[in-house]
Amino acid sequence: MEAMNKEQAAPFIFRKAEVADADAIWEILQQAIERRRLDGSRQWQDGYPNPDTVKEDIKNGWGFVLANETGVIAYSALILNDEPAYNDINGAWLTHGDFLVVHRVAVSDKVAGKGIATRLLKEIEQYAITQQIPSIKVDTNFDNPAMLRILEKLGYIYCGEVILWGAPRKAFEKVLMT
Repeated sequence: MEAMNKEQAAPFIFRKAEVADADAIWEILQQAIERRRLDGSRQWQDGYPNPDTVKEDIKNGWGFVLANETGVIAYSALILNDEPAYNDINGAWLTHGDFLVVHRVAVSDKVAGKGIATRLLKEIEQYAITQQIPSIKVDTNFDNPAMLRILEKLGYIYCGEVILWGAPRKAFEKVLMT
């Protein structure tokens, strides 16, 4: 039997972010911002997200973290039914009922490239199901191949283009329950 490495064996905890997590979340976001810059992406290169974004996410109950025994390793904001930019899609959403918006997916440099973003999205899907939210909508930059691969691998369907922060973004939806 093949031995599991430490990352695979370690238990993960998916939970709402707390005020005490803000510094760790901001550090992870800064690392992700730098990775996007080094990849030649324009995504997150304009002062967003920032520490105030993190504070607002936590205050509004939108911030969620994935943690292991070392602490917070990934972050995302989850917003129920509220992304005004999604009202004007060049294309068509799969559903028109309740949905969970996923924004600001970021993974710590310590675990980047180890499947943690995929794990985070799977945890988000399970959370949505437990909350009886039938679908997840998410967008990403055209120049974010890693996120585009993850969305495709997890069965998210390309629905069209939305405009966020003045730029076109690829929009996806995954129906979790009908």
